Amino acid sequence: QVQLVESGGGLVQAGDSLRLSCAASGRTFGSYAMGWLRQALGKEREFVAGISRTGGSTAVADSVKVRFTISRDNAKNTVFLQMDSLKPEERAVYYCAAASDGGVYTTKREYDYWGQGTQVNVSS
Repeated sequence: QVQLVESGGGLVQAGDSLRLSCAASGRTFGSYAMGWLRQALGKEREFVAGISRTGGSTAVADSVKVRFTISRDNAKNTVFLQMDSLKPEERAVYYCAAASDGGVYTTKREYDYWGQGTQVNVSS
């Protein structure tokens, strides 16, 4: 089992950048594929970005391609989401998630563990 704690959210203006971090507990962080998903008020939770166990493979949603980058540091049990050129419509709670199997996962049902989320607000 793994516990996840997100940080780095906050209020920014449109066009600004934020870097989210997710710290994982346990000594087996490198055995989990990781991902970031977000949920805006009144909407379904949606995939943002995913990364394989080693970080060798990644996937990002089309809506954030080029602007968002996912990465991980297995030595520090941490996964990151660099978000550039943020848009007001990207205001949401951003969740870190872990999947027990290998690969890169792009749907919420594929993830087994979730953090509490961090709020990102983007003003216009």
